Amino acid sequence: MTAPDPKKDLHRYLQTARDVLLWKLEGLSEYDIRRPLTPTGTNLLGLVKHVSYCELGYFGDTFGRPADHLLPRLTQDAETNADMWATANESREDVVGRYRRVCAHADATIESLALDAAGWVPHWPADRSEVTLHRILVHMLAETQRHAGHADIVRELVDGATGLRDGNDNMPPADLAWWEGYRHRLERVARGVGADRP
Repeated sequence: MTAPDPKKDLHRYLQTARDVLLWKLEGLSEYDIRRPLTPTGTNLLGLVKHVSYCELGYFGDTFGRPADHLLPRLTQDAETNADMWATANESREDVVGRYRRVCAHADATIESLALDAAGWVPHWPADRSEVTLHRILVHMLAETQRHAGHADIVRELVDGATGLRDGNDNMPPADLAWWEGYRHRLERVARGVGADRP
């Protein structure tokens, strides 16, 4: 057994989350990767675009390694939620390609700095804006996993596809009829409990 390497472990889990986020786009049409499927407009391609901006900010600007050329700059007067959806002029290849380049820039930051390397997040409250690479790795791992979870749900709403990652769906082996019965059973329980309690 080899000695633990916390930075390598965090980086590996971050990469797994990145891969899952992109995997959720596979096999879908341009329409389906852009469809807003929640009341707040959550869509698959928008999640990738959003995480691109997060990675560039946290692994770039925070550690004095800006790379504005990798993404179009979001200015103060940018439309609200401009990072959460792809415009008609942004193709899947544009958004995914930028994400991959941003991840490569982030990886270079991760590889070149020690976990205790100091950085600064200007939009965080002053009492916690001074950070380390360790904190940012944990933050971006949580952020990316959170959005990969959103992507799981959105993808299931698009075409019923589920799964933890490519080659491992992590779901019980069951057919459509079983899942339908399972869902109806949960609905009956929810309605029964809901009738008894406010």
